[in-house]
Amino acid sequence: TIDHAAAARKAGLTLRPTTLVIAGNPAVGTPLMQADQTMGVELPLRFLVWQGDDGRVHVSYDPIKTIAGRHALTGRDELLARMTGAIEAIVNAATK
Repeated sequence: TIDHAAAARKAGLTLRPTTLVIAGNPAVGTPLMQADQTMGVELPLRFLVWQGDDGRVHVSYDPIKTIAGRHALTGRDELLARMTGAIEAIVNAATK
């Protein structure tokens, strides 16, 4: 994790809670890199967890299918679908 708000404080600035979470699973990410090694620039995945003006927690991230599309990755639709479901479940649980 990278705590952007803490870094801002060290610089004498203020920022609502904002944390970058970097998460991955080599058993899942490696097959994507085997299909297209340039996927390594995108993995592990990054999620920005931040507090909005309204005090609510939000999570921003690039969907894995969007990332795969940037690399013209093909032939891994089932894996991408499973990853999408897992990511959405984690994000939904984190923002409840």
